[in-house]
Amino acid sequence: MELLHTAHVPAGPGPFPTLIALHGWGANAHDLLGLAPLFHGGDALVLCPEGPLAFEIAPGYPPGHGWFPITGGASLDPMEFRKGVAALQAFLDEALARYPVDPRKVVLLGFSQGGVMAYDLALRDPTRFAGLVALSSWLPRALSDAIPKLPEHDGFPALVQHGTQDEMIGVERGRESRELLIARGVNLSYREYEMGHEIRPEALRDLVTWLDEKVFSPIKLAL
Repeated sequence: MELLHTAHVPAGPGPFPTLIALHGWGANAHDLLGLAPLFHGGDALVLCPEGPLAFEIAPGYPPGHGWFPITGGASLDPMEFRKGVAALQAFLDEALARYPVDPRKVVLLGFSQGGVMAYDLALRDPTRFAGLVALSSWLPRALSDAIPKLPEHDGFPALVQHGTQDEMIGVERGRESRELLIARGVNLSYREYEMGHEIRPEALRDLVTWLDEKVFSPIKLAL
């Protein structure tokens, strides 16, 4: 597998409900793995790939990683963005073949920049996933406009959480994402919290509950 990754694999033969957790800009494959024991009582398979872009944060510190270059508020560079998406798609193909994944219960979760990746992958191919989670992230309007509205979007489970004090990605961008998702007909749970660019305990509790109630416990029937 070309992308480095960390994994939480439950005991037993599986297959297991699976969460693909995508970190934000400047983090790495270890960033979200610590949450794994909380998901589905530790019985969910959690895979945390590392973004292919590496850069120096400060001398003496491990490099930071990202999925596509930061543009300072400008539009995404389509070529660079598609490179990151292609690397992640290849990782998903390999991961589903290598790990004991329940293909009916694969959830994409992304924090910050990772959420943009999750939006793109899940909305372009909703039949491949059982749910989408975007934490402190945004769905760029240009990206949304480039993704066709599909019949499979209707009722597709999605959770969006955003902090009202987010200093990195303003809450208005989360609210715009909410409207774009509602227009597609997804089964959206949108929640705001008194927090910054982070995951507070109350948000984490809601996330764990949502995963169990909307995705991990129900069976997604094959079409």
